[in-house]
This record gives sequence, C-alpha cells and structure tokens, in this order.
Amino acid sequence: MIKFPIKLGILLLAAVSAGVLWQQAQLSVLALSRIDPLPETRMMIAEERYAEAADYLEFFMNYEYVNQNPEVRALYREISDKRRSWEYQASKLAEGLLAGTSDETIGKVTGVATDFLVIGDLRDLAQQGYNLAKGEETDAVIAALATIGVIASGAQIVSVAGTAATAGAAAPAAIGTTAAKNGLVVLKVARKLGKLPSWLGKAIVDSVKIINKTKSLDTLSDILGNVNTLSKTRGGLNLLSKANDAASLKRMAIFAESFGPNSATLYRIGEDLVVNIAQEAGKIGKDTIQLAATFGQSGLRILDKVGAIKFVKYSARASKMAYKGDIFNLLARALLMVPTWALYMIVILGGVIWMPWRGLFRLSKRLRKSQLQAAINLQEKVPDCNFVHSLQVEKQNPPN
Repeated sequence: MIKFPIKLGILLLAAVSAGVLWQQAQLSVLALSRIDPLPETRMMIAEERYAEAADYLEFFMNYEYVNQNPEVRALYREISDKRRSWEYQASKLAEGLLAGTSDETIGKVTGVATDFLVIGDLRDLAQQGYNLAKGEETDAVIAALATIGVIASGAQIVSVAGTAATAGAAAPAAIGTTAAKNGLVVLKVARKLGKLPSWLGKAIVDSVKIINKTKSLDTLSDILGNVNTLSKTRGGLNLLSKANDAASLKRMAIFAESFGPNSATLYRIGEDLVVNIAQEAGKIGKDTIQLAATFGQSGLRILDKVGAIKFVKYSARASKMAYKGDIFNLLARALLMVPTWALYMIVILGGVIWMPWRGLFRLSKRLRKSQLQAAINLQEKVPDCNFVHSLQVEKQNPPN
C-alpha cells in the first residue's frame, strides 16, 4: 500500500505535468531570452564596420529593454560620433571615388555616381584591359557588367531622346532602362565588395553575348528588378550575397521591401527562417515578426508555431515577469526540458494511483449482487418455461 504523503506528491507532479502539457505554448515564450546586442555591436566596431554596427544597434534601440541601458546609449553615441567625424567621412568618400566601393552612404553615392555614368564602365573596362596586358588576373564578371553597362547607357540615352520626341509617350521605357542601369551598378559594387553570389556572376557572364547581339537587357530584367529593390534597402548587398538562386533572390527582394532598413539586421538574426516567415508579413504583422526577432531564432520559430496573437499576448506577460527576475524564465526552461512522453506518463501514473479502486470494486460487487437478485425475482414471478410449453402442446393435441 502506497503511503498518503507519497500519493500526494505524485498527485502534485501529475497536476504540474498536466499544466505543462496544457500551457506548452506559453511556457515556450516564457523560456525565451532576449538578445543582448552589445557583444555583436562591439565585434563590428573592432572590425571597423561602423555603419553595420549602427544599423544593428538601432534595431534593438526600438525596445525598452535595450534603450534604457546606459551602456547601450553610450556605445551608440560613440558610433555616431565616429561616423560624423571628418576623417571617417573623408575615408569613405575616397573609397567610393577611387574604388567604387563603400559601406557608407557618402561613399556609395560617390561610387554609384561614377558607375552610373558611362565613364564608370569605361574605367572598369580599361582597368581589366590593363590587367590583361600586364598578364595579371582579370575579373570576367566586372568586364561583363561594364560591357552590359555601356550597352545600357546607350539604351538609356536613346530612351530619354525618345521620351522627348514623343512628348513623354516613351517615358516607361526610359524609366525601365534607368532601373536596369541602377541594377547593374549595384551588381558591380557587390562584386567589388565580394558580395556577389557565384551563380549570379556566372549568369551575368553567360548573358553578355546575347545582350551584345540583341542590345536588350531582357535576359536579366527579372534579376535586375530584384537587385534594384535590394539597392533601396540599407544592407541590401548583404542580403544579395545570401541569395542561392533567382527564386531566392526574389524572396529576398520581397523581404527587403517589407522590412526596409531593418532587413539586414533581421536576416543577421533569423537568416532564411525570417525570410520564410516574412513572406506572410501581411498576415502576421511586421511589428510582430520584429518583436519575435529580439528573442532570436527561437522566438521566430515559436511565432511560426503558435501564431501572432498568442505570441504577442505571451511575450507581453513575459516582459512583465522579467522585472521580477529570471526565476520564471529558469522555471519555464526546466519544465520544458521534461520530455512530452514523460509528462503523459506522470499524468497517467497519478490517475492510476489516485483512482478509488476499492470503491470501484465494492460498487462492481454490489451491481453484480443486485443483478443476480433481480434474476432470481424474475424467475419466481414467471412460470417455468418448459411447463408452459408442455401445456400448449397438450391443448393443440388433446388425448383420445
């Protein structure tokens, strides 16, 4: 016989297990820990990636648990002061002017300004020709982009002239050509920064012959359109570098269009998981996805599992509990470490132990006894079936 204190302990365990099974979604959110952006930001600063560090920290500064931290505010001011300094601005200006590459807006504008003009393409073609003449390594992708850029510049001039001649009727063609030219410039910058995917470089090189023959950019129109979308997003080149194929590039463009300047930081946190969830941003809500990202990939997975409404509700409760310390977070983690099958076994064990087997046995015995008594009473009230049958036979066949 199990003693009462042991039975009571098992009952409590069974009740807790049942509660964990019932509230697994809420416990999953309570067990989450929010990202501390300081270590990652400091790493970027050490690597002198100030623009990327600023974007990363700015994303988290939208949330109270970060923007109320004096250490975070001091670091953000440090980054801002560095980026505003004339030495830093001058270095980034030189990067864009001389090499056509930069991670800052001022450098990008300078590099794009020269690349957008045909002089930028001619400069790159001349550089590749010089390398070839010197027996040095040439970049087939840069040469291909420069060649396509010269063709696009010619088409752009023709389109603009056609727009003027037709009083604006050819404006869509001019706009399309300009967008294509912008896409080519971005691809060239991406190549120089080492952020152009190999599959895309191959596609560009393979398309040169067709474009040179047809004088049309139709073979690259979809790719250039998606690249143009990424170019409007801060950190768009980082997203471009992660695209695995044309379909992946399109998904990146949709993702960047939805989240704008936060896209690069979100991808840094959630990688392909956040891109997949972002395809349903209209249904889930951009703010909810960004909130889930502050909990890392675990938060995004739970959002995908429980849905936006439950996630927002449970995360709000978790934020309130956070002020009381880490006890609830640690407790939720400990409970979720117990396997689901073990929780079910504890619940079943509790039910078996606390089942009133003695009472059920007595009740079953009484039921059997009452059924037997009822059968006896019925037999006493009803005549013997064999006797009644014999009387019926005698009536049908009377004796002679």
